[in-house]
Amino acid sequence: MSDADKFLDTGRRVITEEAAALQQLADGLGDGFASAIDLLLNVKGRVIVSGMGKSGHIARKIAATFASTGTPAHFVHPAEASHGDLGMMTSGDVVLVLSNSGETPELVDLVTYTRRFGIPMIGVASRANSTLLQRADVSIVLPQVGEACGYGVVPTSSTTMTLALGDALAVALMEYHQFTPENFREFHPGGKLGAQLAKVADLMHDGDTIPVVSTDTPMTETLLTISQKGFGVVGVVDANQSLVGIVTDGDLRRHMDGLLTHSAGEVMTQNPTTVSSQMLAAEALAIMNNRKITCLFATDSNDSGKVLGILHIHDCLRAGVV
Repeated sequence: MSDADKFLDTGRRVITEEAAALQQLADGLGDGFASAIDLLLNVKGRVIVSGMGKSGHIARKIAATFASTGTPAHFVHPAEASHGDLGMMTSGDVVLVLSNSGETPELVDLVTYTRRFGIPMIGVASRANSTLLQRADVSIVLPQVGEACGYGVVPTSSTTMTLALGDALAVALMEYHQFTPENFREFHPGGKLGAQLAKVADLMHDGDTIPVVSTDTPMTETLLTISQKGFGVVGVVDANQSLVGIVTDGDLRRHMDGLLTHSAGEVMTQNPTTVSSQMLAAEALAIMNNRKITCLFATDSNDSGKVLGILHIHDCLRAGVV
């Protein structure tokens, strides 16, 4: 067997063992999980997540997942907690403590502090009779499975289960609170995720930057507006400021003979495609690509059709919307 085949065998074995551990975790999930959700739903302050070593790394990720899905949370390092960070926890908080063995010595001061000041604590460990779970208000017992390293010493299956458990808690809370992608975007304004969840209103040009003229505006002035605003188009509005048409390069070419003798209302294309300012920018970009156009006017969502802004395809590309 070649080295490549050996590597593949190892990779498949580890993933298969960890998947089996996750299945055991799912099958064994019980009242402790439901009680933990009840406790987390009623928290008045924040969720404090803590753990040592590899459990600490998992705790950081769980805290970040809570925070990004509408449950205020942060990580407290148990060793730092013994040197002043215990003050980061208050009586209105709930503490989620992770420890595979349930006997991690660095957790002693943190656990004792929660007991002394009546701070509710959820313990997660693989031993039901461990010190952590015996002292916790709510206990979640992880299945006792072998680590996928083959020697039973490297945290692999145990950390995978703990990570998945944290995700399950966060998603259960998220679904209960009916947390939406729009809510999620509020915590992720940057990067690809923020770009994909950006709305037309976030990227569009509004106010005096919008290229609009009235139906009776002479084409001499209309051409000047197109040039000054820099979008290559101009919206045409009626007396109620509702969008009734648009003048594009194509319209100019079609009316080349005697163009300057016409008004914008005579040259415009009627009933142009528009979007809502609350539409996702990614959807607006798809419309522009499908119709092979570079701009879309955003109008209000009621029947008035008043112009709220204009979105150019370059605005989407600059923001990373694809």
